[in-house]
Amino acid sequence: MTIAAVTPKLPAITQPQRFPVVVIGGGQAGLSVGYHLAKRGVRFVILDSHARIGDAWRTRWDSLRLFSPSQFDGLDGMPFPAPAGSFPTKDQMADYLEAYAKRFHLPVRTNSRVDSLTRIGERFLISAGDQRFEADNVIVAMANYQQPRTPTFARDLDPAIQQMHSRDYRNPAQLREGDVLIAGAGNSGAEIASELAHTRKVWLAGRDVGAVPFDLQSFVGRHIISRVLFRGVFHRLLTQTSPLAAKARTNAHTATPLIRVKGPHLEAAGVVRTPRVLGARDGKPILEDGRTLDVANIIWSTGFEPNFSWINLPAFDTSGGPKQKRGAAIGQEGLYFVGLAFLYAASSSMIHGVGRDAAYVARRISEKLSAGALSHLV
Repeated sequence: MTIAAVTPKLPAITQPQRFPVVVIGGGQAGLSVGYHLAKRGVRFVILDSHARIGDAWRTRWDSLRLFSPSQFDGLDGMPFPAPAGSFPTKDQMADYLEAYAKRFHLPVRTNSRVDSLTRIGERFLISAGDQRFEADNVIVAMANYQQPRTPTFARDLDPAIQQMHSRDYRNPAQLREGDVLIAGAGNSGAEIASELAHTRKVWLAGRDVGAVPFDLQSFVGRHIISRVLFRGVFHRLLTQTSPLAAKARTNAHTATPLIRVKGPHLEAAGVVRTPRVLGARDGKPILEDGRTLDVANIIWSTGFEPNFSWINLPAFDTSGGPKQKRGAAIGQEGLYFVGLAFLYAASSSMIHGVGRDAAYVARRISEKLSAGALSHLV
């Protein structure tokens, strides 16, 4: 009996799809870029890792509401559909983004997580699972807040303690019976602590970040102070060209003062404030003052950090941040960033401010593509 040789079946090689522009990220930054590219007649595609447009908002905790009133929550070309002075829920924002993409026929490909960006010569190569793309220009449209930050000593805590990052918290039903320690006393930590204190004892660990000296939810806060802040201070005053912006840029990645839930609210809810969590002792969290806490749950509200490890280009400084000017990468012609904290102004990562940066980058790319087309006709 003869045995026929079997040729192993090799995976099919996907031919790259060619676009003048590939936008990576389908959140508010990517959709805003798409709007301005479409207005200029540029052909592009938006790649987003989520299953549905807006999912980056839908997957946040259930009771989350925006800090900005609805009149400041719309992208260019489409106001937010809610009464002025109201604070949208995270699901309302998610649905708005989905409706925005539909209204302007933006070519978003969901379930397309980019795992590699590199270049050969003047062309960028993008890999997203089994999809391949070539592009003359790439816009990385996402915020700095990508990778949850947790302390290394978290692994030394008793496995019986349920741990999660605030990114993964949805509602109290996720937690085990017993006390909760929330590590990180910024806005997210304070709001989650206030919610959980209705049903259990909550410890809130971290330094006092202060609080804004006004009630944002009052009539004056919703209609007057918010306009001064969002349209004035963050958008027009604190820009790269302003001498007042240097300190704001330095503090861009630190916890902001408490906005909605403040010290008196936490005290009234029975939340116990403690110093920072420094480590683990006998499987329990140890505080800065030497105490250990016996808790059943820990929520790490310890922030995020950038994760651009999938970009295989020398486009970053020693801190891991992109080297850029007004969104254009320095030394990498054709690579752009939109949505980063303080890309141009304090409003650059905010919903109401991202449009200015998106319009600027879209204009630069459109002009470059037009110049290239004309040069071929000469």
